[in-house]
Amino acid sequence: MSKPTPQSGAADEASGMRKGLTSYGDADFSLFLRKAFIKGAGYTDAALDRPVVGIANTGSAYNPCHGNAPQLVEAVKRGVMLAGGLPMDFPTISVHESFAAPTSMYLRNLMSMDTEEMIRAQPMDAVVLIGGCDKTVPAQLMGAASAGIPAIQLVTGAMLTGSHRGERVGACTDCRRYWARYRAGEIDADESAEVNDQLVASVGTCSVMGTASTMACIAEALGMTMPGGASPPAVTADRIRIAEETGAQAVRMARDGLVIGKVLTPAAFENAMRVLLAIGGSTNGIVHLAAIAGRMGLDIDLDALDRMGRETPVLLDLKPSGRHYMEDFHRAGGMATLLRELKPLLRLDAMTVTGRTLGEEIERAGPGFAQDVVRPASRPIYPQGGIAVLRGNLAPGGAIIKQSAADAALMEHEGRAVVFESIEDLALRIDSDELDVTRGDVLVLKNIGPKGAPGMPEAGYIPIPRKLARAGVKDMVRISDGRMSGTAFGTVVLHVTPESAIGGPLAHVRNGDRIRLSVAKRELSLLVADDELARRANASPVVEPTAERGYRKIFLQAVMQADKGMDFDFLRATKKPSTGAG
Repeated sequence: MSKPTPQSGAADEASGMRKGLTSYGDADFSLFLRKAFIKGAGYTDAALDRPVVGIANTGSAYNPCHGNAPQLVEAVKRGVMLAGGLPMDFPTISVHESFAAPTSMYLRNLMSMDTEEMIRAQPMDAVVLIGGCDKTVPAQLMGAASAGIPAIQLVTGAMLTGSHRGERVGACTDCRRYWARYRAGEIDADESAEVNDQLVASVGTCSVMGTASTMACIAEALGMTMPGGASPPAVTADRIRIAEETGAQAVRMARDGLVIGKVLTPAAFENAMRVLLAIGGSTNGIVHLAAIAGRMGLDIDLDALDRMGRETPVLLDLKPSGRHYMEDFHRAGGMATLLRELKPLLRLDAMTVTGRTLGEEIERAGPGFAQDVVRPASRPIYPQGGIAVLRGNLAPGGAIIKQSAADAALMEHEGRAVVFESIEDLALRIDSDELDVTRGDVLVLKNIGPKGAPGMPEAGYIPIPRKLARAGVKDMVRISDGRMSGTAFGTVVLHVTPESAIGGPLAHVRNGDRIRLSVAKRELSLLVADDELARRANASPVVEPTAERGYRKIFLQAVMQADKGMDFDFLRATKKPSTGAG
């Protein structure tokens, strides 16, 4: 972790309705006009003199993961008012993984800009960020980090699990498992439709350790949520109580001046990386952490992450790395149970939104109790962290593998490349009986990186070719410059950097080339001579994608590579931000 380039706290000393006045050339008139209009909604002067807490409301009919947002907003408002503040909810973009084309990641930066600018534009002394589905929590943390005021995260919580023919199921690891069975001919269309009704048993985010659950745990590890805020399921009273407590704490943060720069410190990011490794978290968590850190003027060091991984075991027994679901993690004590086990590896001096340190919060959580979801360090799920960083001539800037969810037999592998040039090429040929592929081959998918798709879609979880799936093949080595869902599993190499669309070595891989994967050596190598690769690059130069107008043009011009969080270059911190101290 490099040294910080912090960010500012409040832009001025004004507070409440006097903050960020609209420019009319007369500040007193600006306040007079503002109060006149808000009084049209029935507010009194006494209400308008309180600290104002903004509530970023991401409820949307297109976002079932946020289906409990109305109840959460009301509970946050209750907490704000009980603590003597004035709650003001406001809408922002809402992004759902399954309802965003071409991919929700394409819109994450736009949502972060929306969040930042609405925080800046509207008068608020603190902000509560309500998010859940995959990209919304990182987008909100990115925007709030740039805005610089007191901020606290409230996640929507995980869905409940369902039941299919006596088997407990939950999105979305079991979605992928049953779809693989359907592709292999093990279940028919009727059973596929039947299980489809049971995989998502309530509103809320995925019930396994996918990206949403990963970001919930990371947000708590960063100190950005109330203690215990990561694990309560969406439709429980515990989730509503956390929402009320979040609202009340936002008022205290506003009064104390506890700006986000005091919480998102290098120590906080170290803790977040430890937790990411220990929970067997989504590989997407690395990209999001890098983006959030970049807003604070920090860089996530992938080599440091890998070193941490060698000494940080996977302790959380959740799918896809283990057996359980998020509601089981909550019953087992949630993050307090995990943090208690990780305590020797954590930066206990890191500040949290409560105004207390992480170490103090672990002590306040009290002693643990008997449970079987969080393992002791002496008996881990996996001896090293869930994620390993790979390097080599195929990925000079690094690549990622979720080793805790991979096939141990494929972790050291050399095979022949079977290459797909794009998502369209993959869709056209993957199920063909004429595809020249064997179980020992390495599937390679190009042009699904940040610029290539664009938006780095979760297509890195390349399906097993249908003819091999029907022959019983469950896993193969798969390599791409894209991402995969945190709910996915298998021997899948992701985030190959630089991506093929900007001329990275992946662009020049051909059918029949030999590729070597060695997780033990952290190696990803294309067994082709350097001069041959240079010849191929000269013979087939890469033309980077462009767009004529709109957000797509901005995206393709400004998006950075995965190791920089896939944020826009102009959104990273350019100077050392003030933590608001002194």
